[in-house]
Amino acid sequence: MAKYIYENPNWTEFTWDDKSINTIFGEVRLMQGKIIGQMNALGFSAKEEATLTALTLDIVKSSEIEGELLHYDQVRSSIARRLGINTAGLVPSNRHIEGVVEMMLDATQRYKLPLTEKRLFGWHASLFPTGYSGPYQIEVGRYRTGEMHVVSGAMGKEKVHYQAVNQEFVKAEMDKFLDWFNNDHKLDPVLKAAIAHFWFIIIHPFDDGNGRIGRAITDMLLAQAEGSGERFYSMSSQILIERKRYYQVLQKVQFSSGDITEWLEWFLQCLKNAMIATEETTQRILQKAEFWKLHEHTLLNARQRLMLNKLLDGFEGKLQTSKWAKITKSSKDTALRDIKDLIEKGILKQTDDGGRNVNYELINLKLS
Repeated sequence: MAKYIYENPNWTEFTWDDKSINTIFGEVRLMQGKIIGQMNALGFSAKEEATLTALTLDIVKSSEIEGELLHYDQVRSSIARRLGINTAGLVPSNRHIEGVVEMMLDATQRYKLPLTEKRLFGWHASLFPTGYSGPYQIEVGRYRTGEMHVVSGAMGKEKVHYQAVNQEFVKAEMDKFLDWFNNDHKLDPVLKAAIAHFWFIIIHPFDDGNGRIGRAITDMLLAQAEGSGERFYSMSSQILIERKRYYQVLQKVQFSSGDITEWLEWFLQCLKNAMIATEETTQRILQKAEFWKLHEHTLLNARQRLMLNKLLDGFEGKLQTSKWAKITKSSKDTALRDIKDLIEKGILKQTDDGGRNVNYELINLKLS
């Protein structure tokens, strides 16, 4: 039977092949600089918008990896309120979402502070404010005191994918991890983010929430790497896209004797892909900033502003009067008046779809 990595003596003295990761590592560092440069050229409100979008995606997608779907607008509103970003159409969010947002903002905005046991326990309590994970009561705000198996399959036919570090060693292993996290400054923070993610997941110190906390730790180190709490890309979004490979690599490297080259290669490639995806989002943010600059003196009511922001953010599906009325909580007559007013102002146009329902779309904005 193959040994788990943590069954080796001095298992945390990880090794890797520098030659294998040097090229991709250099590309990642170059892209980070490029994205920060692009964002700094955006201007204050567009930069705020980029951070808000990236953080919202990160939180929503990190939960989705665990099979939990959070309400995008509630997450976005909660972040906007906490960061003091003035955004139209704020919606109230529930206690659970507030907790998840609290954890992520603590990790990314206070990235210079040490990561302590107390802080981790606070994050865990934020994730599980009721003491339950789904229907199950769990140990909250402390390390687990029971065994941890990662399994799949029907009852009686379970397949064990991973058996985590024995509960009696969790505290000692976490003490070692936190000491390294706070005091080892020799490693580049991007590589440190990759190693920290793997190391934390191997220990699996909590009853539940290990994946989300592991990804928050990653984001904290990426913020350190950039020297900024402003987030412009979402690693969790990319992990969700590459989820199958993520678990495959984790599963393979958990049996290694200490060489984590394959994990580092995957992590850096995933990070690079996350940054490539951001370039598309940046275009949308630029477009949005340009649009509002163009229309800063255009007379618009609150409903129109709300709907225009939704369209600029990439409204899913077709815009119809009924959808406008539903989202803005107004009558169909009011919705139609709002739409016609925007058509007259050269902002919206009717599409050529035909069919029974009339659809509308934004008139394409030419970027200067």
